[in-house]
Amino acid sequence: MTPLLHPRHALITGAGSGIGAAVALALAQQGCRLTLAGRSHDKLQQQAERLRAEVPDLAVTLAPMDVADPHAVQAAVQQAHARFGPVNILVNNAGQAQSQPFLRTDAALWQHMLDVNLSGTFHVTQAVLPGMLEAASASGGSIPGRIVNIASTAGLMGYAYVSAYVAAKHGVVGLTRALALELARKNITVNAVCPGYTETEIVQEAVRNIVAKTGQSPDQARQTLAARNPQQRLVQPAEVAQSVLWLCAPGSDAINGQSIAIDGGEQAG
Repeated sequence: MTPLLHPRHALITGAGSGIGAAVALALAQQGCRLTLAGRSHDKLQQQAERLRAEVPDLAVTLAPMDVADPHAVQAAVQQAHARFGPVNILVNNAGQAQSQPFLRTDAALWQHMLDVNLSGTFHVTQAVLPGMLEAASASGGSIPGRIVNIASTAGLMGYAYVSAYVAAKHGVVGLTRALALELARKNITVNAVCPGYTETEIVQEAVRNIVAKTGQSPDQARQTLAARNPQQRLVQPAEVAQSVLWLCAPGSDAINGQSIAIDGGEQAG
């Protein structure tokens, strides 16, 4: 049986680990040709090797880039286009989180959070979109475009001590909604997936910060983060990846401009 997404071209930022790696695997298993984007060529290469072990006939290329650098983004997207044609599926996953009380959040930290989490999403989307529009139009509807922005529950609510990150992720949700309306009649959907605390490097860094500032053990710090989830656990990257896959799969055409929380019910409280 032909995989659901064969032979679409998917570009995933932050693909070297965590949610990005899980998304890459889910899309590879459904027949996508992959462009793995991220800052570290070595991490991307290791991830490509892991994916090939899981999906032996996988077509994959690497696109090292810093999403905060628009020139690097344009060059990387052009390289991906030359290899596999226009991007049909874009997953904007690259992101960072740094914590500081608001009065100790300096302009450099504030700008860095905006550059990576919000402007990075803007730069990559703007580089990919012309080719995606052309492909979605030329296919006569058979190969729609899909943009999925990995935001956060921090794009839906406030969290103390990460004001810059929260502001950036709220911006991602706003961009998602605006672009979804702009592209609604052009065979492209734009949605956001908003995970709660997820088993990723960002959470590992949060655990280290809690340990350093409170004296808690790493296990206690993890429990502190998991306690926000009504299921009392951390979200797993594969769970986020399954939501991304659903938004990209056939039958999801009417899902547009949504911000879907993957948080065990945190937003329901």
